Amino acid sequence: MSGTNSNAGDLLPAAGQSRTLLIQGPAGRLELQINAPAVPRAGGGCAVVCHPHPLAGGMLSNKVTYTLASCAQKAGLHALRFNFRGVGKSEGTHDEGRGETDDTVFVAEWLRARLPPGPLLLAGFSFGAWVSVAAAARLSPALQISVAPPFAKYFANAAPPARPPCPWLVVHGRDDDVVGYDETMRVLQGYAPPPQIVSLDGVGHFFHNRLADLAAAVQPFIEAQLGAMP
Repeated sequence: MSGTNSNAGDLLPAAGQSRTLLIQGPAGRLELQINAPAVPRAGGGCAVVCHPHPLAGGMLSNKVTYTLASCAQKAGLHALRFNFRGVGKSEGTHDEGRGETDDTVFVAEWLRARLPPGPLLLAGFSFGAWVSVAAAARLSPALQISVAPPFAKYFANAAPPARPPCPWLVVHGRDDDVVGYDETMRVLQGYAPPPQIVSLDGVGHFFHNRLADLAAAVQPFIEAQLGAMP
């Protein structure tokens, strides 16, 4: 189901359905896909999931990004994926993480304004993991999930973002062939407290044939954290 809506309106999908929208963002229109839970969580809540690097083919349809959104939806959250500026139907140009952080903050606030108050989950894969952690300082999420966060690869001249102010899960394959596992671990141990870390043996960067293992790490974390909230 799709629509173009410059005013954002009341175009959230019905329970168990999805909808694709174009809304006006910080640098032009942004393409969103929103999946509504079949059974919404009693206390409400939503998730925003960020895709991998735009210049390497990353977009909202990425399978890891989809898996993260699916886990959130199964936990009763409205799950929003979107294309960063310059990707797909989203307007604008790549901005090395700065503008993409603005995009993340914008869509999260947009979604929050259209739902009853509830916890926000911020999640992202690779480049999107870094961006979503950077956005956490402005959004104060209730929980954070990062898959293969590239603290050095794409952002060599940028300090690691501040630690999200919430429970934080990081999932990383030990055999990641794009984002170095050891480098990620060194950066994560510098956070106080460090996040909860799930390390998966034999898993490369793109989780080929291992999406079930990713979901098995992510789903219990979401369920446990939400279960402790009103």
